[in-house]
Amino acid sequence: MFAIGTGIGSHNPYFLFVAVSGIAGVSSLGLGLPRIKLNAYGRHAIVVTGKFVFLVTVSMLILFHLTDIPTEAPAVTGFGLALFLGSVAARYCMLTVLLWILRQGQTRQRLVIYGAGDTGLHMALALRNHPRILPVAFLDDDIDLQAMTVAGLPVLSPARLENVVGEYAIDRVVLAMPSSSATKLAQITRKLQVLGLQVQAMPSFAQLAGTDAASASVAPDFPGQFLGRAVFSGQSPDVSQAYGGRVVLVSGAGGSVGSELCRQLITHLPKMLVLYEQSEVALYTIDRELRELTQHEHIQIVSILGSVTDAALARRTMLDTKTEVVLHAAAYKHVPLIESNPVAGLANNVIGTRIFAEAAVFAGVQRFLLISTDKAVRPTGVMGATKRLAELVVQDLALRSPQTRFSTVRFGNVLGSSGSVLPLFRDQIARGGPVTLTDDNVTRYFMTLAEAAQLVLLTGALLPSTQLADIFVLDMGKPIKIRDLAERMIKAQGLTLRDLGNPVGDIEIIVTGLRPGEKLHEEILTEGPILPTPHPKVLRAQPVGLSEIAIVSVLKAARAAIEDCDQVAARAVISACLDGFPRSEDQRADSLSIIRVGADLVSA
Repeated sequence: MFAIGTGIGSHNPYFLFVAVSGIAGVSSLGLGLPRIKLNAYGRHAIVVTGKFVFLVTVSMLILFHLTDIPTEAPAVTGFGLALFLGSVAARYCMLTVLLWILRQGQTRQRLVIYGAGDTGLHMALALRNHPRILPVAFLDDDIDLQAMTVAGLPVLSPARLENVVGEYAIDRVVLAMPSSSATKLAQITRKLQVLGLQVQAMPSFAQLAGTDAASASVAPDFPGQFLGRAVFSGQSPDVSQAYGGRVVLVSGAGGSVGSELCRQLITHLPKMLVLYEQSEVALYTIDRELRELTQHEHIQIVSILGSVTDAALARRTMLDTKTEVVLHAAAYKHVPLIESNPVAGLANNVIGTRIFAEAAVFAGVQRFLLISTDKAVRPTGVMGATKRLAELVVQDLALRSPQTRFSTVRFGNVLGSSGSVLPLFRDQIARGGPVTLTDDNVTRYFMTLAEAAQLVLLTGALLPSTQLADIFVLDMGKPIKIRDLAERMIKAQGLTLRDLGNPVGDIEIIVTGLRPGEKLHEEILTEGPILPTPHPKVLRAQPVGLSEIAIVSVLKAARAAIEDCDQVAARAVISACLDGFPRSEDQRADSLSIIRVGADLVSA
């Protein structure tokens, strides 16, 4: 003690400076203060800083006591407090300045967090200093949390969702409710996607561990990000007026488009929703989901298991339920399968549409909407040709059924639907590739599942301009090159493309060649007048139809081919009535003669 007090350190401030600096350095390293990242300087870092300042301050008090340098304890304590506050303030100032520099010239994506619980709080804190993402608010169903502030952000009611989107200029919503049911998350997701928002869900522990099969119910990616255009929003007061309080029947209710139609329909509060589906599993699945979604609503759900080719069942269903609106989504749509099974395509897509449409006329249905495809425009494959024939059948009935108003809606490929390229590419990427393309230059029009359902409901609310059944089409922007879509999906997974320029890449793309019946480029519009509608993104086409005699001849020949299960005759029916369709070398002369009696060829 005496040595320190009277030796080298006595009245020697340099000794004190060296000693305090050494203690400060050792304490800093021991506490791990230099290892704390600047952008992670939060509550834990402040506690560590406090410990560091405490050690330095106590060390100074001890050294001052052991030396002869005069000082006062309050002065040392004040120095320690100033050191603590200065250290924290300096960190925050540095962080603020650096973030300001980084954000210059960058647009931050505005984010709303759905769920103001612990998960949402931690997410808001984690993203608070993100250079490209700006959390602006919470949404939460808990009334006690609404109007409060969490992590500096307001907690708003989901009932104000549409106002919040406009008021806060929202780009994306993250669902921070990992303990919620898959059905509830899916319902919230659809409401948000209808408003054109990107939606992403925070996974639960079971999903992170890969043990929750329900994790696929909310897609981890956003199909809309691959469109290359603004997401279509078909919100209109006319839609609710067209379906609210009415009896609506959806055929093919268990399919991709049909089930999404049902989910969106219940938001318009129909009196009764009739689910017509031939797949028992699909019908059970959508029935159970809709009953859970409507348990607090006065909507009657009626499930009918059967085929659209069953005329007696179709008539009895529409009569018993007093159906007012029919949305005909039932169809075979997979191009390669229908190409090799033309009889099944004719039976379901053409004869089934005729039977269902005639049942609607018989039951006094007010509106009948056929859901078609862009493959029906100048078709080169059986699937597109059968859908074009279905359009012609509906046009024919429209001329002779003044009580039932018929129309058709036509759109492109639906991203995320069964059989579409999005889930196919995702699976191929997950397996490590390769990703398969039919052609490097093939292009397609795309829309999201939510967009497809919105378009159907919107056009179902637009009455035909004449007794001739109109065909409504969506302005879907420019067609997308499938190779570009595949490359974007690979990059979206954080992987690289393997090609000649990068032979060590992760995923390879190989070209397999166009399949029979597949087109390199598809179209939306046919010849004929193109008219505007009240919605700027929806157009009205009035293509030329077949004569009544021609329709009767086609249907007679089609039924004969179906009864004989004659695949060659089925193709002959199609090729004989659609000009430009590839002719089969084995066309049956008897089929052609039946069709061509009074039939006028039209350009499809």
